Amino acid sequence: MSDSFQAALPQDGGAPQHDPDAELAQQVRAMLAKGSLTGSAAQFAQPRGADLLGRVGAVETWHDARSRDGLWQYTRSLDGAPLPIASIRDEGGHGARGINFASQDYLSLASHPQVAEAAARALREAGPHSAGSAVLLGNTRISLELEQAIAGLVALDHVALFPTGWGAAFGAITALVQPQDHIVIDQFAHASLRQGAAAATPNVAINRHLDLAHVREQLAAIRARDSANGILVVTEGLFSMDSDTPDLAGLQQACREFGATLLVDVAHDLGAMGPGGGGCIAQQGMTGEIDLVMGAFSKTFGSNGGFVATASRAVKRHLQLFAGPHMFSNALSPVQAAVIRECIAIIRGGEGDALRADLMRNAEGLRAQLAAEGLHCMGIASPIVPVLIGSEKVSRLVGKLLFEQSVFVNQVEFPGVPVGASRLRLQLMSNHNMQQIKRAAPVIGQAVARARRAIELAEDGPGRGH
Repeated sequence: MSDSFQAALPQDGGAPQHDPDAELAQQVRAMLAKGSLTGSAAQFAQPRGADLLGRVGAVETWHDARSRDGLWQYTRSLDGAPLPIASIRDEGGHGARGINFASQDYLSLASHPQVAEAAARALREAGPHSAGSAVLLGNTRISLELEQAIAGLVALDHVALFPTGWGAAFGAITALVQPQDHIVIDQFAHASLRQGAAAATPNVAINRHLDLAHVREQLAAIRARDSANGILVVTEGLFSMDSDTPDLAGLQQACREFGATLLVDVAHDLGAMGPGGGGCIAQQGMTGEIDLVMGAFSKTFGSNGGFVATASRAVKRHLQLFAGPHMFSNALSPVQAAVIRECIAIIRGGEGDALRADLMRNAEGLRAQLAAEGLHCMGIASPIVPVLIGSEKVSRLVGKLLFEQSVFVNQVEFPGVPVGASRLRLQLMSNHNMQQIKRAAPVIGQAVARARRAIELAEDGPGRGH
């Protein structure tokens, strides 16, 4: 670790000149008075009034109060690549350099020299622009080769590419599900999936998270009253806010039994987990057995974009014609397609196995270190380490303290998670190391403890609780 980075972190030694907890509590009292620690985005989600533009002003006032106090966690920017040690600026331009657990580059392929060379080669050969929808003339030799590479990775023969993972999720659902059909969807599914479901049909049933028995109950109830229309069951391979995974074999069997179709979103696990990089589907021995597999390239594959894979040529044709984000958006650029194709080649080889081993070592190590600090890590060992906080006040203050101490995490609250279920979401890369993990974990543990104590002192009132 560099000397300059060490200097950015608090060092041991020296007697304190003041009571930092009392000082922080005083700051918290001022934040509470101004409203920057209170409230939730939920209260601004459905503004009312005749003026569509004017009625959204209240959220900006709330943002301004949070931003002035260093409590606005969104729209930060990187100076440089998404590396384990990175330089980050908040929305106001305040910068820090430190340990980065906030970027999504699970196998560190965005900085891999072979990937950079593949991008440069595609740029020289085909230029930066697809110049059309994939349905028209937006495909290239590279994108067609990418379709075959994905088909090999997920063991499904037919693949439709999309310019974003969001578009793949929304497009697949809205293309395949008609208004008279039904959807059963996990309550914590990605927003793209939930919004696609809401746009496709009014017949949407929400199943309790990972509750296979509840899915079966809902399927049985739907089939008891409607044997003529379709049912789509929607889940994820790895849920990104909880780091947990469903019983995919049980879900697929239930779909077979009740004449339904299963869609699994593998955005966070494909490539980064499972034998051969096959994700949670491969971990559960279900490769090639799921009806529809959709995913995004933005977590492990060094680029943007998404895909839907199927065993049916007719389903791919239907998606090409009726999935709006495929038909009416420009196709992936040649550079994007080449980057993703090169990432898949690495993922499926021996180097991919080694990178996944490094990633899992980091995940298990970070979870153990955080547990030793008394923190609750949700779910299973994966590239995502969610630390449940609960109170938005606490998690906002933790986010501020960590930024000031050069440890970068994503502080998540509504609309990312339900109100009152705020958490820190740490995202790991293969090229993190145990020195960084061991250095960061105590900083995180201390920040959580300090934030909880400061808020308790502030809410007790001046002069109380000391």
